[in-house]
Amino acid sequence: MRLRATPGVGDAYAPTSGDDGYDVELYDLELDYRVRTNRLSGVATIALVTAHDVSVLAFDLVHLRVSAVRVDGHRAVFAQRDPKLRVTLPHPVPAGTHVTVEVEYAGSPVPRRSRWGRIGWEELADGAIVASQPTGAPTWFPCNDHPGRKARMRIAVTTEKDYHVVATGSPAGQTTRGALRTWRFLQETPTATYLAAVQVGRYSAHERTLAGVPVALHHPRALHRRVQHDFAGLEAMLTLFNESFGPYPLERYDVVVTPDVLEIPIEAQGMATFGSNHVDGVGGSERLIAHELAHQWFGNSVGVASWQHIWLNEGFACYSEWLWSEASGHETADAMARYHHAALLALPQDLELGDPGPADMFDDRVYKRGALLVHALRLTLGDETFFRALRAWTASKRHGVATTEHLLAHLEACTERDLGALFDDWLVATALPLLPPASL
Repeated sequence: MRLRATPGVGDAYAPTSGDDGYDVELYDLELDYRVRTNRLSGVATIALVTAHDVSVLAFDLVHLRVSAVRVDGHRAVFAQRDPKLRVTLPHPVPAGTHVTVEVEYAGSPVPRRSRWGRIGWEELADGAIVASQPTGAPTWFPCNDHPGRKARMRIAVTTEKDYHVVATGSPAGQTTRGALRTWRFLQETPTATYLAAVQVGRYSAHERTLAGVPVALHHPRALHRRVQHDFAGLEAMLTLFNESFGPYPLERYDVVVTPDVLEIPIEAQGMATFGSNHVDGVGGSERLIAHELAHQWFGNSVGVASWQHIWLNEGFACYSEWLWSEASGHETADAMARYHHAALLALPQDLELGDPGPADMFDDRVYKRGALLVHALRLTLGDETFFRALRAWTASKRHGVATTEHLLAHLEACTERDLGALFDDWLVATALPLLPPASL
């Protein structure tokens, strides 16, 4: 395959984000947030290990001011200039050294401006959400903001007790003190920073177990009937995806529906957030529900090593919409593929799917052409081989990161087929290839 590789340092699509000098093992975040004033204060304790010899550690942090930094319990010299917090170590340390950095910070969090729009922590009419993809995590905690650098997380959020908090991880208890309540969450599964989230609102929670997975729906009481109707198919979706992709890879699945209108749903680790406009009581956003659920396998458990490989997230999630359409008695996946293939033929043929560039990484052609490649693989390999190889893929890369080259090597090893030319046609060439003949 002739795909160009991005440089090994940082991420070529977000070159000001991340630091290749260390890997984080654990983010331990103690957050205090006041909804009425949009005031956030936090203490981030970051356990890391150095990747090579370093004397300065750089963390991504924007719009929030640092008041103190400690390294292994001792006050440290630091300098802050958005988008970086630079911490000088007491002395240079060699690769493989474990270091704990504690950062105290505060401010009024706001989304950061980026080439992809305003992203990160966002104040709602009565609450807050986090929408961090791809570089919004530094709007609420100091981090090594690179999609391929995953870490465990502990998050505690203290806020007014009449608000409900949902955050990354499994609930780990609550404590109430006067007018405030602290919510605690633990995420032992390694998580990319852009997939960490905190959602705050006046929500009621409805817990259940669907297809063996603990699921909770969090939403305003006024939306209860619409939410119950529109998410009634979630158990059947989980069953289908468990059979197609392998067992659900995370500890639980939380769905948050805000009272506010959102442009698009928001994916996070073990979580998806929808706006009130996405629940109409007649299932109008069914494909979006399937798409966000599928990201728990593709994007969240199996993450991307760099943003160049975004099609691995979005192509498989988009194809999952077509699988659900077929399974629920609507258009077949093949019919959906041929419809979207015809639609793409009418658009400019100038996108390189395997390396679309930062300006086009969220272009709808990445989603649809990526899904078409998945369908072409299915037609080429046949259902039994295709789904067996796919389940082996999600198992072998579970909680890790991957590249397009990894997927190609995996499929060729599983099937004993040479798929390089097919991958080149879809990922390197810009002209849209023909789909193989239907055989489903």
